[in-house]
Amino acid sequence: MVGNGDGPRIGILALQGDVREHAEILRRLGVEPVEVRTEGDLAGLAGVIVPGGESTTIGKMLVSSGLLDGLRGYFYRGGPVWGTCAGMVLAASATTGPRQPLLGVMNALVERNGFGRQVHSFEKDLDVEGFDAPFTGVFIRAPFFEDVGPGVEVLSEVEGKVVAARGENILVTAFHPELTDDTRFHEYFLEEVCGIERS
Repeated sequence: MVGNGDGPRIGILALQGDVREHAEILRRLGVEPVEVRTEGDLAGLAGVIVPGGESTTIGKMLVSSGLLDGLRGYFYRGGPVWGTCAGMVLAASATTGPRQPLLGVMNALVERNGFGRQVHSFEKDLDVEGFDAPFTGVFIRAPFFEDVGPGVEVLSEVEGKVVAARGENILVTAFHPELTDDTRFHEYFLEEVCGIERS
């Protein structure tokens, strides 16, 4: 997936996780996906998705590749970021679990694997702020935000636990929208967070 078109290009961190699934949805929405493996891959992107996977492993790979500082710099220059599942963990400013590399770009305390291990995976219809109908969330070893600070808008909760939230140029979801046929979260990221006008 090399970006060479004239339209908006959205990066997908391609160190681990659901890269292909996100890419397929982006193409359906008329946006070019670009695999991000180095800091140089961030150039010219209209947004970056940090997909699910294993947050500790991804964090170590971000450090070794130089992308931890690269992604932080991209974000603090105004670059839109969306973290799903492990990406939500990495976005947080602190975790209740063992220390691990974090991007620290969202004012929130995250509980890794907050809903349990793989065997406790589940689907749930979620009420989402701004959506006119429930969204089916696919939760796999999912985290949640135990606490959020100023500047964080809660978009959805499960039993009082924050599972979707956004800031000025960041979106996080504890679940996996890329594993459903519902494209509304991808559309929300493109339009509301990245500011991409779509016909």
